[in-house]
This record gives sequence, structure tokens and C-alpha cells, in this order.
Amino acid sequence: MTNPKQPQGDFFREKNQFNFKQLLARFLQNWYWFVISLGICLFLAFLYLRYTAPVYKTTSKILITEDKAPNPGDDAISKAFGAQFGMGNSADAEAEVLKTRHLMEKVVRDLKAYITYYHKGKIRKVELYKTSPFILRLFNSPDSIFPQVLEVKMEGNKISLSGEDFSRQVSFYQQFQIPGLGKAQIEKGPEEAVPGQEYTIQVDRVGQTAMAFMKSLDVSTPIVMVKILALDFTDQTPRKAEDVLNKLIEAYIQSTLEDKNRVADSTIAFIENRLLYVSKELGNIEGTVQNFKQKNKLADISAQSTQLITSTKESVEDLAKVETQISILNSIEKYLSTAGTSERIVPSGALLEDPTFGALVERFNSIVMEKEKRSISQTEDNPYMQNLNAQIAGARADMLSSLRSLRKTLLISRGKLQSHSSMIAGQVKNVPAVERTYLDLTRQQQIKQELYVFLLKKREETAISKTSNISNCRIIEPPVSFGPISPIRVNVMGYSFLLGLFIPLGVILLTDKLNTRISSKDQISSFTEVPIIGEIGHNDRSNQTIVVDQESRSPISEQFRTLRTNLSFFLKSEEKTILLTSSMSGEGKSFISLNLATVLAISGKKVVVIEMDLRKPNLSNKLNLNRDFGFTNYIVNKDLGPEKIIMPAGTHPNLFIISSGQIPPNPAEMIMNERTEILLRELKEQFDYIILDAPPVGLVTDAQLLSKYADLNLYVVRQACTYKDQLNIPQEIYTSHKMKNIAILVNDIKYTRAYGYGYGYGYGYGYEEKNTVRGSFLKWFKRG
Repeated sequence: MTNPKQPQGDFFREKNQFNFKQLLARFLQNWYWFVISLGICLFLAFLYLRYTAPVYKTTSKILITEDKAPNPGDDAISKAFGAQFGMGNSADAEAEVLKTRHLMEKVVRDLKAYITYYHKGKIRKVELYKTSPFILRLFNSPDSIFPQVLEVKMEGNKISLSGEDFSRQVSFYQQFQIPGLGKAQIEKGPEEAVPGQEYTIQVDRVGQTAMAFMKSLDVSTPIVMVKILALDFTDQTPRKAEDVLNKLIEAYIQSTLEDKNRVADSTIAFIENRLLYVSKELGNIEGTVQNFKQKNKLADISAQSTQLITSTKESVEDLAKVETQISILNSIEKYLSTAGTSERIVPSGALLEDPTFGALVERFNSIVMEKEKRSISQTEDNPYMQNLNAQIAGARADMLSSLRSLRKTLLISRGKLQSHSSMIAGQVKNVPAVERTYLDLTRQQQIKQELYVFLLKKREETAISKTSNISNCRIIEPPVSFGPISPIRVNVMGYSFLLGLFIPLGVILLTDKLNTRISSKDQISSFTEVPIIGEIGHNDRSNQTIVVDQESRSPISEQFRTLRTNLSFFLKSEEKTILLTSSMSGEGKSFISLNLATVLAISGKKVVVIEMDLRKPNLSNKLNLNRDFGFTNYIVNKDLGPEKIIMPAGTHPNLFIISSGQIPPNPAEMIMNERTEILLRELKEQFDYIILDAPPVGLVTDAQLLSKYADLNLYVVRQACTYKDQLNIPQEIYTSHKMKNIAILVNDIKYTRAYGYGYGYGYGYGYEEKNTVRGSFLKWFKRG
């Protein structure tokens, strides 16, 4: 019979296909591992959810508003730098301010968050935020404390404290010393203590706690080009997170107000300094007037003096205003000159009643404060910071230039007013000398008084403007908590469920991938196109060589009967020689040979089995026969005939054996001897079937030498023994026609759902082996 062949390309396409049906069968076979894995993973997920502290998220939103129009001095270069380096939106700078350590340390100090109270549980400890039955009060500065953990037990009104190098029992409100913390006392908290419960007090440094808070804080701009900041804070205690955000926003608002009040404070300090000086001068002139009146016994001014004073009143007032402006101008110019290159806030330009100079002062102050804000997140080498420095220097030069121009204007005005006063003074030449002197003193007094009143007025205006300052931050969404955001119960259980499925799934796939041996009939079909003639199941009775007899109805005996039937599809009526080989030893060739010969003998056929594995004979040992006289003796001794080496197998009258004989040094030459062909020709005349038990073809060439005498070559493949790569051997023999009429016989199959569908020999036909353990168990089970 010729071997059925299919196109080589189609075969290798089928070889690379993934057998989902077989894989599904393996999964169903190992269903209990999926159940166990799911149970373990879900139980671990339950423990994780039970003993993991939930984390909550607290959010708040604030709006950053502009308190003034853009500065007229902002040039195109400044705007270009701001846009290039991402500083066009002041919300980004305010976000950096909110994330500064200085603000967070202020929050930690205000909340005393560097002291944490815990309730000790069996697995983990739970923070008691504002629910602790006691409060630790430290009298020393929090900056001088040393971090440590204190264990606390409460027994009535007595409190037992213990630390690394400290242990003491105290009462409420009793002051005591703690190493590293200084003077302290325990005060009663808002809750009652649980009897026998253990508590923990953890004291950290302010900076350490602030850094931990900063890691939990996130400040972002949710909408581009809209100056809204979103503050997110994550913590295990929602109430604590809300308090932290509230305090942070409060500290930020206070900081922005302090920045705004710096200009007003600088202006008020300048005015106060000038008031002291002017008040002193005014006091001196008033004393001089009083002394002049007393000395000259003047009770009233003459009508002429009164008329002259009245006529010069307007001129004196104008001159007083000019003198006041000149005096303030000199003070501001001195302030700018002494400031040098330092960047100090300049007093308000409203003191000089000049709009241009006021705009310059406003621009200078805004640039200085802008640089202070940017210096939080930028270095001096940053191009934008260098541009700000250039703007500050330019603004200072502009202010000094404006002051010089304003001085010229004021000096011209003062000159004109003085000329006008001199003209009036000429008209009073006839006034008595005493009254003329009095007139000069009165005029000086009025000038100083006007200056003093002007400074008082400006101080009040500045103080009023300071009280009207408001923060550029407005809370549009107060802190609110939601969650927990971690762990999320649905996600944890879902991931655990998937993990419980994937662990056994991965193990099965990995095991299958790493398994280098044959496990199923489908695998054989995917690696070779050699036809499969039959399948022999696992022999549960390993000590029994012959598993087939006349009365046997076991599954394995039925499989050999099926194999006997399948031989008719591969052998013609006149063909009777069958050769059995394999890839390596231990795959069951001898077992197959004897049982195949037995099942043929039972059918009434005369069968002879020749032990042709001359290197490692095993067939005679299985039948407890002497193998010292056999095939090799026939080859060597030409006087021996075939009838001399043929002996009964002892298991059936129609079954005979030819043993290997003594092991020769040259097995291949023995097989190639011409007497081998003579022997097989004579045996064909005497027997219905000749079975050649050949050595493994994967190791030696003996089987290929014998194959020319065989009508059918059975290649034995053993489940869980034959390597997948070894199937290349029969495939290569099949494609190269080194052996004619080759077929694969699968041995030692343990039938499972993962193996495949197979033929199911021995099942479902009503056969049941008598007196087997399986049969006894089934009968007992049915009775039960």
C-alpha cells in the first residue's frame, strides 16, 4: 500500500496552527487548579482590603484674580520672554508658590501635625485625628525636637509612657521631661480611652512632616488660560486632608496680603519719618513766633499788616506747596540714591502730585514683586529673570530722570512765586520793622504747617488704602473629600479574579511550552504527516508482558484487536512482514511486538517474532527464554537451518520466537549477510506473519537495513517519552522514502481530555474486564 501524501506546504501550515480545542480540553481537565487559584487569590484580596488603610482624596479650587491693569512699562521683550518660558499665565507662578515648603511648614505648625496619634490594632495601626483620648503638649519650639515614638497605656487617670530611652507614669496636666522633646504634659482629649487599649504617639520634625504633606499635594491648572488652580490632597484621614487644604489656602491668602501691604507699609514708614522732621521744624517756628510776640508785646496785627497778609495768602500757599513738593522730591531722590542696586519697594508716587512719576513708581514696585515671586522657581541665570533685572534698572533710571525733570519744573515755579513775594514785600517797606519781622515769621510758620497737614493727609490716605487691600485668591470650591481612591474594592477583586484565572492558565501554557515530549495524538499529527495506524493505552499492570489473551476484554486488549484490524488497510494479502522500530530505547517496541504477535496468533494465524535488536536484546528476557542461541548463530553457522533457531513462545501454540543469539561485535554486518534474506524467505513460507523487533532507527542504521525485507514499518511513539524533535526522524524517512509503507503506532496513552478525541478503544462497546480493580470499584459504587 502506498503512503497517502499531502502537499508539503499544507502540512507545515497545519503544523504551525494552534490547537485551541486541545488547549481547552487541558483547561477543563485541570479545572480544580482554577478553583483553588481563584479561592486563594480572592482570599488574599479580601485580606488586603480588610487590613489596608483606605486613602481618600480631598479637592479644592481657587480663582486667581488680577488686582490691576497691566503695567504700562511692560514691553514686548518681557512679554516675549514670558510666553517663551511658560510664564505668561500668573496661575503657574501661584501654583509654584502653593507648593513651597515655607507655606507647608506654616500649615504643619498651625495644625501641630508633627504630632500624630495612633490606635494599635492586631494587624495595623489607625490614626486618631482629633479623636485621641489624650493630647501631648510640647513647651519647647517644634524646631528643636528630636523625632521619636512613644507607647501609651492608660490606666484610669494614670498614663504610662515608654520610648526608646524613656519610661514613666504620669497624670493628666502633669509637666515632665522627655529626652529629645523637652518639657511636656498630657492633656485630656475629646474622646474617652478604651480600657486596656494601647496607643502610639509619633513625633516628627516639622520639615519632615511638611515634605510628606508636599508629596501628597498636587496643584494643577485644569483649564488652560483660565486662572483656576485645583488643589488635590490624598490622605488616610479625610478630615485631616480638609484641614490641611484649608490651612494651606489661608496661609497663601495671608502671604499675598503681606506682599500687597509691603508698599503701603513702606510709604507709611517714609511719611512717619518726614512727620517727625517737619513736626520738629514747625514746633521751632511756632516757638519763635510766640517769643517774638511776648518780647514785643504784640496782642494784634495792625490793619496794614492784616491787609498785606491777606493779599499775600494765595502766593504763600502756592509757595508752601512748591516747597513741600521739593522737600518730598529731595527725600525720595535720597531714598533712591541710597538704595543703590538693591531692590527695595519705593514709597507710593502719590506723595508727588505727578501722574507720570506715580506710574513709574507703580511699575518699579510691580517688577520688584514679580521678581520676588519668580525667584521661588527660577534662578538668576534664567533669561526672564535677567530681563526683570534689566527692567528694574531701567525703571530706577527712569524715576531718577523724572525726578530731575520734576525738580527743574518745581524750581522754576518756586522762583516765580518768590519773585511775586518779593514784589509784595516791596509794598510793605513802610510797615514798621516789628510787623515786617512778624510777617516773615508767620509766613514760615504757614509753610511748615501746610507741609505738616499735607503729610498727615497722605498718611491717612495710605492707611485707608492698606485696609482696603484684598487677596487675589478667591475660593470657588471649598475642600471636600471623596473616595476611597485606594484600594478600590471592585478593582482589587476584579484583578484578583483575573489573577486567579491567569496563574493556572499561565502555568498550563508554560508547562505545555516547556514540555519537550509528546503528549497527544494531535501533536504527532502537527509534527509529521506519517499516518497513525493505531493507539495503545497505558498498561496498568506493568509486571505483565502479555496483556492479550483469548478471554481478555480489557481496553488495551481491544486496542490490539483494533490494531490487528487496521493492518489490513496497510498490508496486501500476500504481504506478511512487519518491522517495529522507534526513536530510542524504552518506547515499548518489544511490548508491542509480543502483544501484536499474540493478537494475530489468537486469530488463528501462525506468527513468528524475530529479536533483531542485536545490540540490546530484550524480547527473550520478557518471555524468560534463553537468547544464547538464535539469529546470530544461524548467520555464523551455515549448517544451521531455520528450524533449529525457531522455538515456541510458550504463551500461545501459534506464536514462535527467534531470539537474537549471542551479541555480536558487528550487528550491521550480521543483518547485511545474505543468510538474513534466505532466513526471511523461508519463514514466509512457514508463517502467516513475521514480526521484526528492530533496534531504534534514531540511534543505529540496523532498522533501515532490515526495512527492505519489511512490508510494513511501524514506528513506535510513546506518550510522555518520545521527544517532539524526534518526530523529525519518521517525517524525514517518510519524505525521502528510506522506508516503504511507514506508519506510526502511539504507545502508552493515558487518556485524558487534554489528549484528544482518539478512538476510545475498549470504551462504549459493552466490554468490561473481569475481576479488575476498576470493575470492582464501579460495581461497588453502583451498589452504593
